[in-house]
Amino acid sequence: MELFQGFSLITSEGRLHWVAQVFLVVLGTLVLAFAKRLVLARVAGRAEKTATPWDDAVVYALERPLTLLIWIVGLAVAADIIYQETETALFEVVGPLRDVGVIAALTWAVLRLIKRTETNMVRRSRSGETQADETTIDAIAKLLRLAVVITAGLVALQTLGFSVSGVLAFGGIGGIAVGFAARDLLANFFGGMMVYLDKPFVKGEWVRSPDREIEGTVEDIGWRLTVIRTFDHRPLYVPNSVFNQVSLENPSRMTHRRIYETIGIRYEDVDKMAAITDAVRQMLLEHTEIDESQTMIVNFNTFAASSLNFFVYTFTHTTQWVHYHQVKHDVLLRIADIIAEHGAEIAFPTTTVHFADDEPGAEAPAIEERAR
Repeated sequence: MELFQGFSLITSEGRLHWVAQVFLVVLGTLVLAFAKRLVLARVAGRAEKTATPWDDAVVYALERPLTLLIWIVGLAVAADIIYQETETALFEVVGPLRDVGVIAALTWAVLRLIKRTETNMVRRSRSGETQADETTIDAIAKLLRLAVVITAGLVALQTLGFSVSGVLAFGGIGGIAVGFAARDLLANFFGGMMVYLDKPFVKGEWVRSPDREIEGTVEDIGWRLTVIRTFDHRPLYVPNSVFNQVSLENPSRMTHRRIYETIGIRYEDVDKMAAITDAVRQMLLEHTEIDESQTMIVNFNTFAASSLNFFVYTFTHTTQWVHYHQVKHDVLLRIADIIAEHGAEIAFPTTTVHFADDEPGAEAPAIEERAR
């Protein structure tokens, strides 16, 4: 009886011993996670004060994944202690799950590092610190993310016991079937590649296609779709393969904006046409918003049905849409003032009816004769 009581006491002490171990491991994990938070907060504060953008990117990349990694390792150690004591079959999967969790945490950290680095480079490009192209940065970041995810997936499969060489061989054989089944998806992918390489447009630029009803500001360039915000603020999702098949204009890259207007005066003001066109041309040469180095034409052009037309062909310095219309507004009002100063008037559509001077009675027989 005393021997049985002693065995029970030893068993209870042993059970209390491994429970205490599990408790200490969990408590240590909690303390370590808290200490990591304090250390990274202090390091992040110092990193923000430095001129280099890479240190804060590293701190940002480690912030959450490191916490996940600490908890994965800590809980795995605690589960291993429980498994050694209880030998429960459920805990046999702890090792593979721990390895996959570590791979996931490291992958997450690398992806966050790529994202923050991309953000920093775009910000420095917009501020003028560097001359890097935002579209190129976006393309490289997406390629790096894709490579990291694929590599992590293959490593995880190898860790779980799958043959990576077999997976790659199956992918090579099945790639042909997938290519036929997803040729539209591949066309969009390679269309996106061409957009990134040729750079017919980048984010924030105004594009339009004379072949399709596509016009607006580019919001995002993905591997499958490009998002264009139309001028009525509706999103337009365009498959990238479309850009390989249509003509595309990029008004954002124009160097000047053109003013091309036809203006008519009355026929009775024909003697004033030369003076009016000379005055309009001189006004354009003196206008600060007009680029006199570009083609400038002000000439009498057409004998129209109810007016004598001259046209104005010139270019503004600005390419900004709203400012351009303000300049055009001012130019047209000045032309109207010049016409008025020369005693002429802007013509409007009129119809002139001429009546014959002959008596109606004399005209009637002739009409009747022609009718016979």
